[in-house]
Amino acid sequence: MDKNSQKIVHFTIIYNKFKRKVYNYTLRMVSDKNLCEDIVQNVFMKLFENLDSIRNKNGINSWIFTTTRNEIYGFFREKKIKTDRHGKDNLENISQPSKLDLLSSYDMKELKELILSELDQMPAEQKEVYLLKEYGGLSYKEIAGILGIEVSLVKSRLYKVRQKLINQIGNLIL
Repeated sequence: MDKNSQKIVHFTIIYNKFKRKVYNYTLRMVSDKNLCEDIVQNVFMKLFENLDSIRNKNGINSWIFTTTRNEIYGFFREKKIKTDRHGKDNLENISQPSKLDLLSSYDMKELKELILSELDQMPAEQKEVYLLKEYGGLSYKEIAGILGIEVSLVKSRLYKVRQKLINQIGNLIL
């Protein structure tokens, strides 16, 4: 097998391993399916272009999510999407389900949508840590490396997000 064929095989393995995680993380960050698909495509094109120059093949996970994060924030900078003083994205307002709606159906899909809606109300840095952990499946150390912060700050932010989610969802249910 020649060098180019090996590169294609290696890329395909990586792509199949990470495509769903990258897509889910990106979709939750941008809340737009078409934009998400464009960003994910850009990330994997960059991966293919740079595959030979990535030295630490074991750290490919971090490389992919760092690149994804950079693409997302590059889009925000390019389009000059402003964030309010709390760091929440002003992309769209998702309506909150009422208590009656929540009580009428315990469907997991609705609970997931409720969680995502609550996440959209949180500061961007807390939302991002949660999405990297829960949708990206990354470790605390990997998240810290991607965001350029300490592991203890990752843990703290994740704890705060989870507590907010518990409180908000609890208030809606009760």
